[in-house]
Amino acid sequence: MKILVAEDDPISRNLIEKMLSGYGTCTATENGADALAAFNTALQEGEPYQLVCLDIMMPGMDGLECLKAIRASEKERGGAEAKIIMTTAVDTMKSVMDAYYHGGCNAYLVKPIEPQTLQSTLRDCKLIS
Repeated sequence: MKILVAEDDPISRNLIEKMLSGYGTCTATENGADALAAFNTALQEGEPYQLVCLDIMMPGMDGLECLKAIRASEKERGGAEAKIIMTTAVDTMKSVMDAYYHGGCNAYLVKPIEPQTLQSTLRDCKLIS
């Protein structure tokens, strides 16, 4: 599985990348703009990401903006949609609603993320069995 992680905090980024590395090849970025660029490059090269983990609060382009831009790119190009998991330290109803209903994410995890919770979420998204 090809995995993209966008997280501005280096410790969280490393932890998420480490938890996901057993499931596939991870690419990590520090912000939404870099994540969107990596995502679009992979689409153009015909090697799309199957999983994208986006932190909601990042400087510049935040995770929700990136989510919407990724979904727009997928729609424009056609093909399968990536599974997108939003991650956040702040669990508010507004951010959950924005992520699910206005952005089209597949799952939402609150940090600190437990390995068992991540594994369960990957199962729910049908990325692992």
